[in-house]
Amino acid sequence: MTELTSLTIAEARDRLKAKEFSAVELTDAYLNAIDAANDKLNTYVVTTHDKAREMAKASDERLGAGNSGALEGIPLGVKDLFATRDIHTQACSHVLDGFKPKYESTVTQNLWDAGAVLLGKLNMDEFAMGSSNESSYYGPVVNPWRAQGSDKNLVPGGSSGGSAAAVAAHLCAGATATDTGGSIRQPAAFTGTVGIKPTYGRCSRWGIVAYASSLDQAGPIARDVRDAAILLKSMASVDAKDTTSVDLPVPDYEKAIGQSLKGLKIGIPKEYRVDGMPEEIEKLWAQGVAWLKDAGAEVVDISLPHTKYALPAYYIVAPAEASSNLARYDGVRYGLRVDGKDIADMYEKSRAAGFGSEVKRRIMVGTYVLSAGYYDAYYLKAQKVRTLIKRDFENVFHEGVDAVLAPITPSSAFEIGDKELASDPVKMYLQDVFTITVNMAGLPGLSVPAGLDGKGLPLGLQLIGKPFEEETLFKTAHAIEQAAGKFTPAKWW
Repeated sequence: MTELTSLTIAEARDRLKAKEFSAVELTDAYLNAIDAANDKLNTYVVTTHDKAREMAKASDERLGAGNSGALEGIPLGVKDLFATRDIHTQACSHVLDGFKPKYESTVTQNLWDAGAVLLGKLNMDEFAMGSSNESSYYGPVVNPWRAQGSDKNLVPGGSSGGSAAAVAAHLCAGATATDTGGSIRQPAAFTGTVGIKPTYGRCSRWGIVAYASSLDQAGPIARDVRDAAILLKSMASVDAKDTTSVDLPVPDYEKAIGQSLKGLKIGIPKEYRVDGMPEEIEKLWAQGVAWLKDAGAEVVDISLPHTKYALPAYYIVAPAEASSNLARYDGVRYGLRVDGKDIADMYEKSRAAGFGSEVKRRIMVGTYVLSAGYYDAYYLKAQKVRTLIKRDFENVFHEGVDAVLAPITPSSAFEIGDKELASDPVKMYLQDVFTITVNMAGLPGLSVPAGLDGKGLPLGLQLIGKPFEEETLFKTAHAIEQAAGKFTPAKWW
């Protein structure tokens, strides 16, 4: 890792303004790092060398003229779910082969408007369906972290595994990601990075390939809490093209960093103490409570009684929406086409060849729960459970709780190709047990690194906040970060 690539966004921003180096030099340092590491880590599916240098050159001109944006010259990686004009956008799926959109997603356009530089498109689970980044058409991403004394490759978490691994390995200054059931927070926890899923509606979903429209939300993965705050400020906006985006002013989240926690009430949900939870996770959680008390916050026990129904309800709602959203990939207008004897045969062959097994599984589950005989028994019931989960949080916040502290993952990163998880999809789905309630309720959730387990692998803690009160999460997470320190993997790649 060169000196330039080890700078945080905040440090690089200040030093670019001070003319200590140019945006082109910074971009070249990252491009060289990617070229050297990508064969081993598989974080990028496309690197945009020429485009990056062209954008960096334009940044240098603006910096020279004194009219720089909030992210001027900062090199970022973009999850392959975000549409980037005339650049590979395939949601890491074979079914979108060769697709290069003629439009830009609102979130990435906001970042380019702020002066950021595009390094390339990041690997991810196909259509954002997965918790390990093993369902990508381009193969699994390798976590830059390794267990002590081991050379086994670990997963970076999913679906934003490429984003988290690239940030942890210093292959971008920060990255865009999306979170439908934990896809920002779980990979952040597995890689020792910071990730925030903002409140549903805080960032526009326009131009992001849809998985489950009522749950998807874009957010950043960054090296520390301050960088995540800087990125979210530029990503968030109201958007006329997305009617679910909310017309509220976007605060300067960076100002929340370092604010006092005195008078803050943090809730500890008893339902998150699940059977068989490893002692290390339990210990980390207790450590987080102690740190917040030391920082001046009041900690109280709370109950979120419908949490136990969240996982089954989520795995009905999300596949139902996916089966509807993914019906558009038919081999007719764009992407992969496999010829057949008639149009129905062509549809079937294109979809059979184009979708991976996890995506097919979720489409089939979704189609089943939406079918005439089962709609009321499954989908309608799951939506009612979702309302109850949301109400649990509303009741807790109504009682004066400002944020909730909970674990994010039931373990640290596991091995790529873990036989037990590969043979039992339900066990893999249990990876999301602590994260999905946040998506079901549309709340903001943040993952902050809090320690290492016995194998020397990073573990994170999760903060859940009130709608559109991300500042509370940033200042609380910063207190944890100050106490826990930052975590960087030892370089082996």
